[in-house]
Amino acid sequence: MPNPPDPVAITVFGIDIMWYAVMIMTGIIIAAAICCRRAPKHGLNADQVLNFMIICIPAAIIGARLYYVVFNWDMYAGDLSAILNTRAGGLAIHGGLIFGIGTALVLCFIWKIRPLNLLDLAAPSIAIAQSVGRWGNYFNSEAHGGPTDLPWAVMVDGQAVHPTFLYESIWCFLLFLFLIYIDNRRRFEGQTLLLYAMLYSLERFFVEGLRTDSLMIGPFKQAQVLSVIVIIVCAVAYIILYRQYRKKNKCN
Repeated sequence: MPNPPDPVAITVFGIDIMWYAVMIMTGIIIAAAICCRRAPKHGLNADQVLNFMIICIPAAIIGARLYYVVFNWDMYAGDLSAILNTRAGGLAIHGGLIFGIGTALVLCFIWKIRPLNLLDLAAPSIAIAQSVGRWGNYFNSEAHGGPTDLPWAVMVDGQAVHPTFLYESIWCFLLFLFLIYIDNRRRFEGQTLLLYAMLYSLERFFVEGLRTDSLMIGPFKQAQVLSVIVIIVCAVAYIILYRQYRKKNKCN
């Protein structure tokens, strides 16, 4: 891969607009468009989807930043103002998912919308947003792996390294296509969401093993620990919901 270009996309009135922000916002816009278009398949409309996004997206961004800061507290303890500077990167997808989904669940309760149905709609869009947004890491020369001599290596500080952001971007794009296929044929509410959670976590566990900038829980990489927990919990939930679906169909 070519060396990462300047992380600044454009400068407007003296303010640098970073590629990192451009890629994340592009992913969000694509995800929103897909969600709105597919909303009727879930008995929802575009206005309802946008109402969720107006609240859930800021919550997810705040959560992604807080999650990153908590696991890198030594970097910010001496300069709390740096917590607000997201322009150089520093968002953790797991924090974004936790805060974003958590906020959506609260809104579902308030607005009386079936949560698993909504999250099934959102899951493919989350995957494509991740696929696009990961390229922000490329422009910031971050979220990469260790040294490699593979032909698709990316150069960072004069060293050829694994482009782990690329691996995740490709996986999430393929996951998006798979989830669209599944969601069009889903058998029970929660199926699309649970498959997203398990398959993304599977990829993240292995790709995280290549990364050199992982957030840690003691001696363990927190993303790997969380991935294992998510896979187990979601697999159990999937089996339970699938059995309920089979039992209901037999009764009918």
